[in-house]
Amino acid sequence: MRERLSIVLAAIAALLLANNLHAMFLSLPDEAMQGAIYRILFFHAPAAMVGMIGYFVALTLSIMYLSFGDFKYDSLAASVIEVALAFSLVNIVTGSIWARIIWGIWWTWDYRLTSALVCILIFSGYLMLRRAIDEPTQRARLSSALCIFGCVDVVIVWKSIEWFRNQHPGPVLDFRTGGGRMDPAMSHVFYMNFLALLLVATVLVLIRTRQESTAREIDSLRRLAHAA
Repeated sequence: MRERLSIVLAAIAALLLANNLHAMFLSLPDEAMQGAIYRILFFHAPAAMVGMIGYFVALTLSIMYLSFGDFKYDSLAASVIEVALAFSLVNIVTGSIWARIIWGIWWTWDYRLTSALVCILIFSGYLMLRRAIDEPTQRARLSSALCIFGCVDVVIVWKSIEWFRNQHPGPVLDFRTGGGRMDPAMSHVFYMNFLALLLVATVLVLIRTRQESTAREIDSLRRLAHAA
């Protein structure tokens, strides 16, 4: 059932991405101030949004593990964080490419950029922590605690352009009012690409969850063999 769902979601995501790329490069005109490079926004911002959603889903799963002690929540949280981290890296890389063209530099220690980098470092540490601890209960508890701590920085990343006005541009879409500074045709492609990336992330989480479950079973058998 999970494999069929993954295949269906992957097919829908592929169709959406193909349609979105067609619209981005063949339908939408260049932006007046930025030219063609503005199209990177259609991957830069949605990747950040998918990553943040993933971190908060992992936060919920980590709290559920600490509350109920069920390792399935820990495994799912680890899978979600791994995928969310990949999308955060996409966000950083695409942002650097945009900055090189618009600002003339690859990086600046802006509040949004710095907090996003700290977020990546925290959750990279999360994955390294899981590789460093063999005992399942201790690994799950420490991982859950680090996830909760890391999500504090995720909130800072999210709110930084409201709290600290600096070099990073303000939001081009206002989700609270439904308005913003983006043309409706562009915002439509933006939302459709966000949906496509969200589906891609879901497929990756399903794949990683299955792999985590298999790894947990192998670890249990290994421990039983050693105990015997």
